[in-house]
Amino acid sequence: MSRVTYPLKLPLSVKKAAQRLAKEDGVSLNQWIAVAVAEKIGTVETAAAFFQRRAGKASGAGMMKYLRRAPRIRPEAEDRTR
Repeated sequence: MSRVTYPLKLPLSVKKAAQRLAKEDGVSLNQWIAVAVAEKIGTVETAAAFFQRRAGKASGAGMMKYLRRAPRIRPEAEDRTR
């Protein structure tokens, strides 16, 4: 596995929290951040693949067919954008 260096700038509070968690896990801050990034990549890629499978051959035109049947009522107050 090849490795590259990347200068990472973190807010101090985030760095301190990451240092604390790395220490609790018994690993270096660098290793802890590398694992955290790898986990995030796995999560995002898994979610993207899941939604892509769920969408299948769906299209905007197909969705409009269902949206046209929706009742024409105002959204609840807490659902309105400000």
